Amino acid sequence: MKSANRLALPKRDPKAGKQMLVDSHCHLDRVDLAPYGGDFAKLMDATREAGVSHLLCVSIDLESYPAMLSLVDAYPEISVSVGVHPNDRDRHEPSVAELAELAAHPKNVAIGETGLDYFRTEGDVEWQRERFRTHIRAARETGKPLIIHTREAREDTISILREEQAQAVGGVMHCFTETWEMAQAALDMDFYISFSGIVTFRSAEQLREVAVRVPADRLLIETDSPYLAPVPFRGKPNEPRFVEKVAETIAGLRGVTTGELAQLSGQNFYRLFDAAHGA
Repeated sequence: MKSANRLALPKRDPKAGKQMLVDSHCHLDRVDLAPYGGDFAKLMDATREAGVSHLLCVSIDLESYPAMLSLVDAYPEISVSVGVHPNDRDRHEPSVAELAELAAHPKNVAIGETGLDYFRTEGDVEWQRERFRTHIRAARETGKPLIIHTREAREDTISILREEQAQAVGGVMHCFTETWEMAQAALDMDFYISFSGIVTFRSAEQLREVAVRVPADRLLIETDSPYLAPVPFRGKPNEPRFVEKVAETIAGLRGVTTGELAQLSGQNFYRLFDAAHGA
């Protein structure tokens, strides 16, 4: 039997007449609120008006996690994850037990974001690999899916996922920018592939080819707000309402309507993260 916290499937907005969207990865505690007079509630009003029905607010460190949770706690349409990003070594290093305890919060649906990022890291990176393993073990202990960040660490990311048997929980390769071969390796471990505003960039031809090839039941969309705003907002602060531009681009590539793509990616989101609520 599913938990009472089960996420509801996306529905059409009867006023707007448009398909409701899901932003599967954003950092709401870091979104620029200046256009909204510093009022988070006004940002959420604009997000709803744009047809976004659910958001996953993703943790990148434990120091800011309590404030992030407090910001979104009153909004039933926002879920959260818990984890420590691989970029910064000077963060509180979580244990499996600590991550599992924090993941027990009713709004929590995932472990991460976690992974490997060799682009900004010099010298020994073993600490990154150990942090990654800790998160995978916490995911397996809690039964919650993983949110994976990977950059210039293709082989090590896949190897560690396999070694730690991450296929037992699955998850998502967020803000995917890698090759089809890496996507296939992740898909083989029961992972989903999520595309951000990068897919709209002129230089992202190879990525758009991947977006066409990913199976329909494994595709997610995201903003990664406040980063990586899609065209035509590139270079400006990103926010969840811009996820529609990601949906429009991928829909065009795949020969479906934006509404169909929104429905598809929304169903995939709820399928992946509903399992995190347990029985």
